[in-house]
Amino acid sequence: QTESGQLGSSCLLLAIFFSEIQRARTGWVEPEVAMRTLREGYLPGDLGFDPMGLKPKGEADLLAMQNKELNNGRLAMLAIAGMTAQELVTGQQNF
Repeated sequence: QTESGQLGSSCLLLAIFFSEIQRARTGWVEPEVAMRTLREGYLPGDLGFDPMGLKPKGEADLLAMQNKELNNGRLAMLAIAGMTAQELVTGQQNF
C-alpha cells in the first residue's frame, strides 16, 4: 500500500460517512421525536438529487425503474461471487 492509496481510501471513507449522515438527516425523524420513523413523504433512496432529470415521473414507471435497479444489483453480486469462486478454485487472480 502506498501513502496516496491510503489517503485516497481515507477521503473516500469520509465522503461516504458524511453522505450517509446527510441521508439520515433527510429521511429520518429526529430520535427525540420518534424512534426509527421515516419522515412523511420520504421514499427510501429519494434524496431529491436528480440533476439530469432521469427519475421517471409516473409511479408505475418509478416502480419499474426501481425493480430494474434491484435486479441489476443482484446480478452484479452474483457475478462478483462467481469471480471470487473462480479465483479460489484456480488460485489465479482475475485482474
